[in-house]
Amino acid sequence: MRVALALPQQVAARLAKSARRHGHEVVLSATDSFELVAGLDASRPELAIVTSAPSTLSVGVLAQCDARGIRMLAIVDSDAERRHARDVGLFETLPAGAEWAEIDAALGGAVVEAEPREEARGSVIAVWGPAGSPGRTSIAIGIAVELAAAGFSVALADADPHSASVAPTLGMLDEAPGFAAACRLAGTDSLTHSELERVGQRYSGPGATFWVLTGIGQPSRWPELSTQRVASVIAQCRSWVDFTVIDTGFSIENDEEISSDLFAPRRNASTITALRDCDHVVAVGAGDPVGLSRFLRTHGELVELTEPKPITVVMNKVRASAIGLDPAGQVRQTLARFGSIDSAVLVPFDQPGMDAALLSGRSLAEVAPKSPARLALQQLVRTRLVPSRPSHPSRRSLRSRLEAVAGPGRDRRQVL
Repeated sequence: MRVALALPQQVAARLAKSARRHGHEVVLSATDSFELVAGLDASRPELAIVTSAPSTLSVGVLAQCDARGIRMLAIVDSDAERRHARDVGLFETLPAGAEWAEIDAALGGAVVEAEPREEARGSVIAVWGPAGSPGRTSIAIGIAVELAAAGFSVALADADPHSASVAPTLGMLDEAPGFAAACRLAGTDSLTHSELERVGQRYSGPGATFWVLTGIGQPSRWPELSTQRVASVIAQCRSWVDFTVIDTGFSIENDEEISSDLFAPRRNASTITALRDCDHVVAVGAGDPVGLSRFLRTHGELVELTEPKPITVVMNKVRASAIGLDPAGQVRQTLARFGSIDSAVLVPFDQPGMDAALLSGRSLAEVAPKSPARLALQQLVRTRLVPSRPSHPSRRSLRSRLEAVAGPGRDRRQVL
């Protein structure tokens, strides 16, 4: 294996000597990130081992190595360096005193897939909405909570390339974005269920527990969410959980129509890929004059992009104070007249409940279980998103089960 090193002098000398004894070739020894990146094309390493310091490890270095298919491993000497590696999205780390045998073991664990790929079984729900904060994230979280409360295994992924907000809404740390890390692992074909659980965070509530793949904290990191990577993460999630709920961005504009470089990264790639690869689209709009206008202007583009996938329209924040008397009737009439939409789900505006959830970093179902908004989301999941299942024998009535045990002609009381 061809190895590049960007380590302190003593550590580099020790690992270089050990690498040669194990049959590897050290083709580059750099002192900082600039020297490392400058020598990648000429030396063409297969593995880069760097120290986890800002001078040698950054998002840019990861991107450069990723683009060339170079696997990276960070040597950490403290908790601060380990946190820095996680912050930039590199989770493959080893302590500073590690021997080459440990490096080989770590690489072997990253390359060899320890678990067989199961047949895809999970459903993917993409939650989309136009610009203007119609409540995409709130609806996505509510759907994930209700699915988990119904007994399904659920993953909530934040794929918004513009303003990821699932983590702060749920009171989670987003220093190491889980969805971007999963995309990086997918780019090296090393994404497995165990890796998803490692980069994901577990949200635990009284009635619902689910996985969360947090979004990018810095919008400038959107190139990490490429089409192929996002598609690979979605495919892996299908065999990981029963339902994957994806909070997408607002823009579904095709970047290639405004760019002359056909191979350039696409900022809207994560949103478009999620909408194209999902099984069900939940389209969210705000139930006020401005929100309705924005939604209807882009609804046609959404239908064209996702057809023939089912689309459930959800009008959020419906209230008389913004649209007048009989707000539900006015919203339904507007959607039917200008968008030919006849079966929208209306979510009432519950400002106190939403504020309480945001203040506590919890879901609406936890802080206000009787909220009309929460009840509307619960009904949405039960009637539109959960597939109907045949009745199970164990769920038969007590009378039918006793008759089956007792047999014809016998008194059911004899069985009790």
